[in-house]
Amino acid sequence: MTVNNTPRRRNLLKGVAVAAGAMSAPMLATAQAGPVSWRFQSTWPAKDIFHEMATDFAKKVNDMAGGELKIEVLPAGSVVPAFGLFEAISKGTLDGGHGILGYHYGKQNALALWNSGPMFGMDAHMLMAWHKYGGGQDLLNKLYASIGGNVVSFLCGPMSTQPLGWFKKPITKAEDFKGLKFRTNGLAIDLFTGMGAAVNALPASEIVPALDRGLLDGAEFNNATSDRILGFPDVSKVCMLQSYHQSAETFEISFNKTKYDALPANLKAIISNGVEAASSDMAWKGIDRYSKDYIELQTKDKVKFYKTPDSVLQAQLKVWSAIVEKKSAENPLFKEIAASQRSFAERVVKWDQDYNISRRMSVSHFFGAKKA
Repeated sequence: MTVNNTPRRRNLLKGVAVAAGAMSAPMLATAQAGPVSWRFQSTWPAKDIFHEMATDFAKKVNDMAGGELKIEVLPAGSVVPAFGLFEAISKGTLDGGHGILGYHYGKQNALALWNSGPMFGMDAHMLMAWHKYGGGQDLLNKLYASIGGNVVSFLCGPMSTQPLGWFKKPITKAEDFKGLKFRTNGLAIDLFTGMGAAVNALPASEIVPALDRGLLDGAEFNNATSDRILGFPDVSKVCMLQSYHQSAETFEISFNKTKYDALPANLKAIISNGVEAASSDMAWKGIDRYSKDYIELQTKDKVKFYKTPDSVLQAQLKVWSAIVEKKSAENPLFKEIAASQRSFAERVVKWDQDYNISRRMSVSHFFGAKKA
C-alpha cells in the first residue's frame, strides 16, 4: 500500500522555514544597526601634540571595541571653535571631545578649579587622585548639572607644571605684570588680572599670531613641545619656567550624556578603561617628547630659559588666596569644591613630602647642578 506523505512534508518544510526566519530576524536587525560612529573634536590644532594625544585615546578605544565603536577625531575648528566644545557636546552637535575644564570657565568659573592655581600644593597626579577617590567626580557631576550640561566627563593625562610664559624680556618682579597684555585661560585670568595684567583668553592657534602682531606682550600655553610646534620661539626668545597659575592640570575627555548612556555596558567599559590607559600613555609620552624639545628650544631655536623669581611666585600665591576667598563667598559650589581639594591636599601633600625623597641631590650627584 502506498501512502502519500506530500502534504505532511510540505507542512514540515514550511515549519522549518518559519522557524529559520524567526531565528534570523534578530540577527538581521543587529546587522542593520551597525557599529556606533562618533565625531569627536579636540580643542587643539592638528599639528599640536595634544591633538596627537586625542587621537591616541581614540585609537585605543577603536582597537578595543573591535568595530563596535568608531571614534573619528577632528582638530579644533572642524565643527565648532575650540571654546565652543562644551556646548556642542551637550547639544549633540558633537558626540565627544578632548579639551580642558578651564575652557568652560565662562559657563561656571568653578570648573576652572580643575586646571588653575597652585592646587594647595598638589601635583596633577594628586589632582586626579582627588577627582577619582576624593569626591571630585561627584562634585563635577553636580557642577555640570547646575548649568544643564548634558555631558559625561572623564579626566585624563596629568600634566607637568606649565611655564610662566613667553615674553619680550625676562620677568624680574611681580610689578612687571602691571599693564602687560597677556594670554592665559581659566582662573589664571583672575590671577594675572589681580597682578595687574590686561588678560586675553585666546585658543592655541591664535596665540603666536597675536604675539607677532604686538597684540600681546606675553603668553603662556603649556609645554616645550606644544610651544615649539605652535611657533613661540619664532616670536620670542625668552621663556620663564615655573609658575603657580597652572601647576597641576589634566585633559578632559567628554561625551554627550544621552548618547553615552545609550551605549551597551561593554562599550562604556572600553571607554572608561581606555581613558585610563591613554592617561598613563600621555604622561609617559610627554616626559619623552617635552624633554627632547626643551633641548631643541635651547640648541636650535636659541631660546633663553629663566626661573621665575620667588618674589613673583609668592605674589601669585597671595593673589590666589584672595581669589579663592572672593569666589567662595560668591559661589557655594566653588566654595564646596575648593574646600574638598584643600582637605584632600592637606593629607596627601604631607604624605608625599614625608615619604618621597627629593631628587635634587641625586641629580646633582650624577649630572651636576644646573639652573634654568
